[in-house]
Amino acid sequence: MSTRLPDPALLMRLRTRQLLLVAQLGLAAHLGRAAAALGISQPAATKLLQQTEDALGQPLFTRLARGMQPTPAGEVLIRFAQQLLTDFGAARAEMQALTRGLSGLLRVGSVPGAMPGLLAPALVAWQRHHPRVAVSVVVDTSDRMLAQLARGEVDLMLGRLSEGFHDDEYDSRALLAEPQVLVLRRGHPLLAAAEPVTLRELSRQGWVLQPPGSPQRRRFEALLHEAGIHRRLDITETASTVATTALLAASDRLAVMPASLARHYAALGVLAVLPFDLPLTVPSVHLITRRQRVASPAAASFAGALVAQVEPMAPAAARPMKRSRATRPAA
Repeated sequence: MSTRLPDPALLMRLRTRQLLLVAQLGLAAHLGRAAAALGISQPAATKLLQQTEDALGQPLFTRLARGMQPTPAGEVLIRFAQQLLTDFGAARAEMQALTRGLSGLLRVGSVPGAMPGLLAPALVAWQRHHPRVAVSVVVDTSDRMLAQLARGEVDLMLGRLSEGFHDDEYDSRALLAEPQVLVLRRGHPLLAAAEPVTLRELSRQGWVLQPPGSPQRRRFEALLHEAGIHRRLDITETASTVATTALLAASDRLAVMPASLARHYAALGVLAVLPFDLPLTVPSVHLITRRQRVASPAAASFAGALVAQVEPMAPAAARPMKRSRATRPAA
């Protein structure tokens, strides 16, 4: 009977080359391709994998005619090995930042709606006190940002927990609640309409919407169904705010945006807000971090700054945007 080794002793038996191979097998699902990616021969890769399985005392992959399929234990080790590579890359980037005279690295993920009213002002104010921290900002939908947070590619994110991501793995704190509004290009015919439009009439327009799976898209489609509207919409899908604004500026399409983001583009003269009471509720933007991951000093400091900025204005954050025109119920 084999005796289970304590974790430190087992880690001493595992080598970096073995973990690199496991991570690459998770991507390639083929021993020859994984070996080629690492610049080693296939027999050497076979030996490394065998040594890894011997050290752990269980099979990690099932050999198939055309590749390799991970066992449940193999899937666990693939995640660990790939996370180790991501963490090492982040550590190396932070060390390189230090050699350039910077003090650490902060990687922030955010949904577009959190940028103008929350992330941008908080980040600018925080950087005044931490000018030597290198900052990276990635903007995408919540589901994609959560995947990056899970892989360790960002330190924290502003968004919403979605399906497949749970409270036992993530800390989540509500920071920003605001209504969703309809936006269109300046000069759009609907802005000059004599009578308020209905939701059913709007459903006949072309739309620019976030991809399926995003909270905003799910809630918007549910709103139409609850109103008895089941027509197939003319939709162009994109998660990019830049693409959305460009498509709206070049067409008569409509889009849904958080109120603060819509006000930002309206102030720039890029878009206009359609006076329409859109009964669409999207969950608040949350500050989300991984539970079992120690935050870097920069990430911990910025997370505190975000919370400190929001708390004084919390009542105003949920205040609905004033609209100048009432609407008729959907026909």
